[in-house]
Amino acid sequence: MDYVSALLPPVVMAVFFIGLIRVIVKTQGGSNKAKEDTAVDAALARADGTRAANTEA
Repeated sequence: MDYVSALLPPVVMAVFFIGLIRVIVKTQGGSNKAKEDTAVDAALARADGTRAANTEA
């Protein structure tokens, strides 16, 4: 019975890890890609604007 308690935590972590990878892969691309790209572009524009304002002052 000790082998069950020794193997259970790694098996549970492996199952959750595989689930996490599947969710990450499924959410890439498609309709979400345009939304993510827009968010990244907006963040980069804010960063560039802040950097430009700091160099002008």
